[in-house]
Amino acid sequence: MPTPTLISLDAMGGDLGPPVVVGGIRDYIQRHGGQDVRFLVHGDEAAIVTELARFNLTTDVCDIRHTDKVVASDEKPAQAMRRGKGSSLWNAIEAVKTGEAGAVVSAGNTGALMAISKLILRMSAPGLERPAIVASWPTLRGVTAVLDVGANIESDAEQLVEFAIMGEAFHAAVHGSVRPTIGILNVGSEDVKGHEEVREAARLLREGGLGLNYHGFVEGDDIAKGTVDVVVTDGFTGNIALKTAEGVARFISTLLKQALTSSLQAKLGAAIAMPALKTMAQKIDPSAINGGPLLGLNGIVVKSHGGADARGFGNAIRIAVDLARSDYLKTVGANLGRLDAVLHQPQAPVVPVEESVS
Repeated sequence: MPTPTLISLDAMGGDLGPPVVVGGIRDYIQRHGGQDVRFLVHGDEAAIVTELARFNLTTDVCDIRHTDKVVASDEKPAQAMRRGKGSSLWNAIEAVKTGEAGAVVSAGNTGALMAISKLILRMSAPGLERPAIVASWPTLRGVTAVLDVGANIESDAEQLVEFAIMGEAFHAAVHGSVRPTIGILNVGSEDVKGHEEVREAARLLREGGLGLNYHGFVEGDDIAKGTVDVVVTDGFTGNIALKTAEGVARFISTLLKQALTSSLQAKLGAAIAMPALKTMAQKIDPSAINGGPLLGLNGIVVKSHGGADARGFGNAIRIAVDLARSDYLKTVGANLGRLDAVLHQPQAPVVPVEESVS
């Protein structure tokens, strides 16, 4: 029997803690099977055991690592790094550093998760400064990976190319694409559009010999169309785009509910259309795409939304398992090495032109 994949879980993170985390374990097992996956669950042992009993799970599916220490949801990253050692979040990440677990999932404090992950795991390449957060965005063609969506407010051309490298490897590992297409988010699709950093990133992707499937510039409406598999942008723009899309989705959902319950005829029509409406709801359900990996670390860290339900946390576990079983880290390392070679290749000396003798 093959060695099971071990996933480390911070049971105390998020709005509800153990009920959602243990519920997420059950959801993952029900939807994907649990014969070849085990969990290291870090947190309050009594609370975890209570939830295992409530969900009819046994300790056969997990090893409980007890700790009373918890990183608060409002704790500043600097405080979390100073005082977080021995907490459920710290210990869960440490299990990846030691090689005991293949990945970690937490719904806890995003800033603390990022800071402690960087401290313990370090970045995967010398030039990388901070992890990038990737969002799996439902589109008309499937799922598009968008990064960064909040970790790096400003990004230069080299960072944008690094996002492209990491996003490509992520999409292949989690969404099963072959040679994912890559686009840079811009104010227009023409080569002359945008500021200097996006134009230079585009040049590196076109001419750098990185072997990536670069499509070109894409605009905001191309994300939902699924024009490309990976959309690259800085964290400021990406976060605004993500929050705007979430707000529009809630707005349309509210309007639709109001319209379908506004009269008896509308209710009858809704009943007839219910199968189609359920399909649409599943497509845009945040739980179905929950789980944003922190890309660029020397290890796999997946951030679950703090308010995720058990199904959402189960999906974050699925992403962690897929990444842990893939060649994601090796692929990213190889491509970052090629990028470094392109950026630091020696320049040919400039030979002065001799003045002609008249």
